[in-house]
Amino acid sequence: MLVDILILITGLTILIVGANWLVEGASSVATKLGISSFTIGLTVVAFGTSMPEFVVNVMASLSGNSGLAIGNIVGSNTLNILLVLGVAALIKPINFQKSTIRIEIPFSLLAAVVLLILANDKFFNGSSQSILTFSDGLILLSFLAVFLYYTFLSAKPDTQTPTPDVKVRKTYVTTLMVLGGIAGLYFGGQLIVDSSVSIAKSLGVSDALIGLTVVAVGTSLPELVTSVVAAFKGNSDIAVGNVLGSNIFNIFMVLGLSSLIRPLPFYSSANIDIMVTCLASILLFIFALVGRGRRIDRREGGLFVAIYVGYIVYLVINA
Repeated sequence: MLVDILILITGLTILIVGANWLVEGASSVATKLGISSFTIGLTVVAFGTSMPEFVVNVMASLSGNSGLAIGNIVGSNTLNILLVLGVAALIKPINFQKSTIRIEIPFSLLAAVVLLILANDKFFNGSSQSILTFSDGLILLSFLAVFLYYTFLSAKPDTQTPTPDVKVRKTYVTTLMVLGGIAGLYFGGQLIVDSSVSIAKSLGVSDALIGLTVVAVGTSLPELVTSVVAAFKGNSDIAVGNVLGSNIFNIFMVLGLSSLIRPLPFYSSANIDIMVTCLASILLFIFALVGRGRRIDRREGGLFVAIYVGYIVYLVINA
């Protein structure tokens, strides 16, 4: 147990350093290429911070552990909105672009709704078993292709939004920072997940609950740390783009590829967890529209965190 705790601390340290490199490197790349920080956060940073979920799900799919694979993604997406954006907003209110409210937030909600439909074969098709099949994986990856195509077409600077001061570095330096940051998130996240699962299993916790809580928290630490670092640096675009992009990548890419490797049986109790993810996306959409105008302030961030804590309490009580 003590060794696992030390590994957990080491992984967290690597994670923090990697997140800092990734944010600074990505911001520098965005400035040099004339691409908005939000687009970089939505793609490069989001892909990098989704690597732990990807690694865990590939391993879970190969071992036939669908509870861990699906629970990891659903739990991570809920955590990304409620805890990651909540904590980031507590540090500094988060501003949203108009396009984020009109397109990216609804697209993130669409990802959860598509998963809810594809995973419920018993309800929608009258099948004897609900399962994410090879063809379901192709559908999810097709949605990912549409999202990436849209992002490519909209990859232009936002002249309406003030850009925080960014230190522009040489190309090879920014490249090393981005790659080093992603590597730090990957290895740090892997250390955290391995040690967290070991600690949780020693306490006799189920795989599904581990996926929704311990593994989801562990694999979402890159998003949390990256968005918190971005919030401290005053870069709301990377903080928001990271979360929304990661949620889209998690469902469309990670679960899509996972179900190509091996069909993933879907446990019906996960519907509640997917609905919580949908509710979180809807709340994000509402908060971004009302109030003080295209932003999440500290009060709303605190509410997000409180809802997440209540959700975790519910999971533990009903374990």
